[in-house]
Amino acid sequence: MLVSLYDDATEIKRTDPNIVLVEFLGAYLTDRDDQEAELYSCKAGVEFSQLREFRDEVKRVEVNYSVGIVVAWKNLSIQVLGNRATARVDIVRTISGGGEETFDPWKFEMSDEDGWRVCSADPA
Repeated sequence: MLVSLYDDATEIKRTDPNIVLVEFLGAYLTDRDDQEAELYSCKAGVEFSQLREFRDEVKRVEVNYSVGIVVAWKNLSIQVLGNRATARVDIVRTISGGGEETFDPWKFEMSDEDGWRVCSADPA
């Protein structure tokens, strides 16, 4: 019984592409945890080079200017067509303490592979 409850509580839910994308963004951009982000990524053929460059630039700015940058997102919209989905979202960068904010529109391609997964990310 305890194992069943644990499995239910820790199971990755991939039935809703909105939730999958939010979890992926949290893992990849906020937590900067590639292993966790892989849980929400397509099994093959992923293309995150542009998003990796974006994340690396955030890190460089933090180091070069001794500031923290909070990464969040808003205006998430997803269009589903069969087992494919296209998501558009504004990624928001804010200097810690409520300073300057920048908004970057992004497009994510997703696939339903026994549950939704993120396959690619590109500036929109």
